[in-house]
Amino acid sequence: MTLDPVTLAVVENGLKQVCSEMDLVHEKTSFSPVISEAFDRSNGIYGRENGEMIAQGELGLPIFLGVMQFATGAVLERRRDLEPGDIIIQNDPYLGGTHLMDVKMVMPFYYRGSLWCFLSNTGHWPDTGGMVPGGFCSTATEIQQEGLRLPPVKLVRNGELVQDVVDIILNNIRVPEERIGDIRAQIGALKTGERRLTALLDRYGVDTIEVAIEELKRRSERHMREVLSSVPDGCYSFTALLDSDGVVDEPLEIALDMTIDGSDAYFDFSRSSPPCRGPMNSVWATTQSAVYVAMKHIFPEVPINAGCFAPLHIQAPKGTVLFAEYPKPVAGCAAEVAQRIMEAVFGAMAKALPERLFGAPAGTSGNFALGGYDPEEGRDYIMYFFTGGGYGGSARTDGLTNGCSTVGISKTQPVEILEQHYPLLFEEYALREGSAGAGQHRGGFGVSYRVRLLRGEAKASFLMDHGRTGPPGILGGEAGGTNEIRVSQSDTVCEPEHLSKGEGYLLGANDWVQIRTPGGGGYGPVIERDPELIARDLQRGYFDPSGTTTNE
Repeated sequence: MTLDPVTLAVVENGLKQVCSEMDLVHEKTSFSPVISEAFDRSNGIYGRENGEMIAQGELGLPIFLGVMQFATGAVLERRRDLEPGDIIIQNDPYLGGTHLMDVKMVMPFYYRGSLWCFLSNTGHWPDTGGMVPGGFCSTATEIQQEGLRLPPVKLVRNGELVQDVVDIILNNIRVPEERIGDIRAQIGALKTGERRLTALLDRYGVDTIEVAIEELKRRSERHMREVLSSVPDGCYSFTALLDSDGVVDEPLEIALDMTIDGSDAYFDFSRSSPPCRGPMNSVWATTQSAVYVAMKHIFPEVPINAGCFAPLHIQAPKGTVLFAEYPKPVAGCAAEVAQRIMEAVFGAMAKALPERLFGAPAGTSGNFALGGYDPEEGRDYIMYFFTGGGYGGSARTDGLTNGCSTVGISKTQPVEILEQHYPLLFEEYALREGSAGAGQHRGGFGVSYRVRLLRGEAKASFLMDHGRTGPPGILGGEAGGTNEIRVSQSDTVCEPEHLSKGEGYLLGANDWVQIRTPGGGGYGPVIERDPELIARDLQRGYFDPSGTTTNE
């Protein structure tokens, strides 16, 4: 069967729409602000044979592009007892996962009595137990310290919620009344996908949809090969640095040797640092997905499905920090290590295609967790907050200010919503002047915010990066400003020993936390910058003429 272009386009967008509607249901029905307001979730359709990606919603987090197909594949390998009405829950990082807070659900989709595909989703739960509220334990040295680890188990069997599994989960995490809402939201999203996908198949038929999927996969692979063929053949290397692992105060190297050979790209990270003691290890699924997302940033015109991954060959970096095995801790893998992997890909590719690349983005999600008890409301709470930073300058323009994390399209939660949910006050949320990397086209600016605890006690923890070195520029551009953390306890102000990582900060009423996120790296020598643009930046107060950061 050969499909006409119109039918192919309609089916392609129909599959995406199924996933996007799942995303919206997931978002609108979740209890946690990090999902309902920040969109830290994703939904997709995956193949029945090996779990490969068929479609993902336009509103889903990019880092889950590869991860969810690996997670779905892990379920296929380990659960041969799946039946209609079943839903599997899992968050095991070593089985196609990320960190424990990213909880996956996988549902077999049956059409007219036959298994046709899998519907899968991921939601970031603000807590899954562990040593610190929020799960971002910067001093963890084994996975058990990070929280509850779930193998693929049936959460729903024959359409009925398995209460024993729910009870185990809720009895091992903080604020269980919020988590049950998130559980039901994920289930609801999958059920929505089931209805919408059934309607799509009813309308166009199984044969048409399956032919379209195969054709879309072929076209995506062909398109990726076309753009790779435009890259000069050769080996390009770059090393990105992590501040530390949170336990040993020494930088870690993410070293990439990338080879372009015709229409194929080969990624070798074997020179990277060995596995670390702290939580800055990356599991194999996250490492692969980070490469996929980096390439999508560079070549955004290539449609996303399993086909576009075929020309990307990633050597398993066993024995390094990028191939974590049990029981290594991995809390920082998706939000932080993945962004250093992407930075390495950007840096290597900039040597081959400087006109397409850009100075490094902020490269940190700025993970800040605050957990405590609100005496006025009489309840426990956990706030998980992440922020944006500057993007790098490019050949065409200055970098974006306060852009989202490069691993996602999630956004910072509105501070007004957080002030309604939690006993705190945002005293500042502003552009961070002076943080952009200088260049012919400067980087974008990070943000600066300060949050004060109004009542009760709470514990603060941080798992961030780029506190030791700023996001690097390219082609002579300068690095962006570094990440900064300050904590005030009883009027005594301190900074974390590891600069971007710390935990166990007990806050009382009127104590505060100040965060300044990195700016993006510059593009090209600053001496080549248009004098009118320099004058404009100074006039707007973006930079202090004396050369110091204006918000210090």
